[in-house]
Amino acid sequence: MPNLCDVITSSDYQSKVKETARWVDSKGREPESDDDERVSLLTEAWGALLADREPEESEFSKRFGLNKSSLPNTPHLENCKLSAQVNKHLDARSGAGRFPPWTTWKGSLNMYPATETDKNLRSFKDQPVSDGAYPPWIVGSDEENYPLTRKVQRDIWIHQHPVNCHDPNIKFLVADWEKLPGFGIGAQFAGMAGLLAIAINEKRVLVTGYFNRADHDGCKASRGSWSCYFFLETSQECRDRAFELITNKEAWEKGTIKGKDSYKSKEIWTAKVPREWGDPWSYLQPTTDINGSLIAVHHKMDRRWWRAQAVRYLMRFQTEYTCGLLNVARHAAFGKEAAKMVLASLDKDWPKVITNQPKSEIEEFVWSNHRPWVPRPLLSMHVRMGDKACEMKVVEFEEYMELAHRIQMRFPHLKNVWLSTEMQEVIDKTRSYPHWNFYYTNVTRQVGNVSMATYEASLGRKTSTNYPLVNFLMAVESDFFIGALGSTWCFLIDGMRNTGGKVMAGYLSVNKDRFW
Repeated sequence: MPNLCDVITSSDYQSKVKETARWVDSKGREPESDDDERVSLLTEAWGALLADREPEESEFSKRFGLNKSSLPNTPHLENCKLSAQVNKHLDARSGAGRFPPWTTWKGSLNMYPATETDKNLRSFKDQPVSDGAYPPWIVGSDEENYPLTRKVQRDIWIHQHPVNCHDPNIKFLVADWEKLPGFGIGAQFAGMAGLLAIAINEKRVLVTGYFNRADHDGCKASRGSWSCYFFLETSQECRDRAFELITNKEAWEKGTIKGKDSYKSKEIWTAKVPREWGDPWSYLQPTTDINGSLIAVHHKMDRRWWRAQAVRYLMRFQTEYTCGLLNVARHAAFGKEAAKMVLASLDKDWPKVITNQPKSEIEEFVWSNHRPWVPRPLLSMHVRMGDKACEMKVVEFEEYMELAHRIQMRFPHLKNVWLSTEMQEVIDKTRSYPHWNFYYTNVTRQVGNVSMATYEASLGRKTSTNYPLVNFLMAVESDFFIGALGSTWCFLIDGMRNTGGKVMAGYLSVNKDRFW
């Protein structure tokens, strides 16, 4: 599995827990029983399976006194290899150009081995998808997402996956991700959202090129490509055809293919939002809270709606690499809590007494679709400060915590915060809130006011890409979110949440978007 910076809790601030059979709990007490040592053993054993080089069975047994097969289920981790296989099946047309199996089947259930006698089941699984089937990457009902999200995502997929990419009527737009110095990752996402809008308006298939943030050793075979982190925006057949046409002078002259240089910068950043779905942004639900009031109408509502749809589509399926990054982060943050829960259900003499039970079919196929466990409710908070002051009103951490307290007054069981920030002073201030559990990536943070470009350069390309993406995706999955709409990053997180079944969770922002 890919390696990621550790995640630590505020209670571990002074001394990060080391890999040892003994550990310090959230109140700083030394372990007092064998239970604590068993928690530590299980946590470390799980963690060893996430290392860049997974230990051989003999090495694992010697280190932990356990066989890999004897380890209990990991509720907070995802089977990344299996998920990637299932998603690949859901993201490709089958024979004769048929739709993927976007039916009522979820997770691994579509892989259930039907017998010869299961005539009805086999017949249903082999049917083309009906007009009423929607993409499986959308969670929740229409009411729990931005208007028309499920239909729009389906239509974008159809647009980007023509049945025959060699059809002479198919046109392409090939574009690298923005790589100008000073452009943050959020700006790169926003720029590609504009290019996708242009492609749809001109009835072109968008094909992405070089992604500089994936140009590092972690991406290996997919180095420099969006496919390191997420599934590609179109089929490999269409990509091959587009790159073949790039060298064809006649294709350029006829307009069969265009590049990013075919458009002015303003045309990309303020691209006309596709109108083929009408104007669904005109009836967005007022769920954004600023200064205690809901914002029902604001400028650029169409752009807010479209960027949410575009980024959701581009991030529809995580790769095995991205899934692995999230596994490492969840284990560093929640591994001990998960181990406690699991051990409570095992024989009290584990690991001396191990009862291995074969995995049942309901575990393998039906429960496969459940998301990894995290302590809920979980509040994600992105505190953007530093050089952002030149673009928006910067707010101190204390004001973010005032909003957190507002949520807690309504949901008193809320106490867990996934904190995302580039500023060390914010991390320091978490010690003033001992009744909250803070989780955050353990990376070097800014001390003082330096530019984001300088800060990212100090981290290196791999870390400066991986850790913000993990924070982004954790924010999308959290129950609540507090951020600053003046930050493009927060703006995009909000969009992903509003196309991920989180509309009714609302969004508490410390400021307005700077264009409103």
